[in-house]
Amino acid sequence: MRVDFKLNGAPASVEVEPCEMLIDVLRDRLQLKGTKRSCDVQVCGACTVLVDGNPTSSCTTLCADAHDREVTTIEGLADGKRLDPVQRAFIAHGALQCGFCTPGMILAVKSLLARHEKPSEETVRHYLRGNICRCTGYVKILEAVMDLIHNPHNYQ
Repeated sequence: MRVDFKLNGAPASVEVEPCEMLIDVLRDRLQLKGTKRSCDVQVCGACTVLVDGNPTSSCTTLCADAHDREVTTIEGLADGKRLDPVQRAFIAHGALQCGFCTPGMILAVKSLLARHEKPSEETVRHYLRGNICRCTGYVKILEAVMDLIHNPHNYQ
């Protein structure tokens, strides 16, 4: 079946089997390796992409479900060579170690900030509950997000 969607701001079209997962199409066919495979059961958040602006586990989402929708991966955030403010905040605060969870975390934060102008720390923690990090202990991630919220001019 043919799936037409908007991918990182550009039209995309792929022929897929009805049971093909979005993560497989993104990584294997479209070579967007920033979307990470880990748990395959919608628990860890490593495979998070945005579908119509909503954080979505691509490991449990059929590619067919992306038809006529907008999909954003970590590769779609930078404006040319200029990183997105969330990416810059993560770098400035060292909010990554191995980097495996980072794309999913950043996309979840993008979705959060699109919905809440000045979320509280509690809201940030709640919103990131679906993204597991095994390296950082979350402290630097939370610092990066809170600094971005309170000092957005530092990352423009």
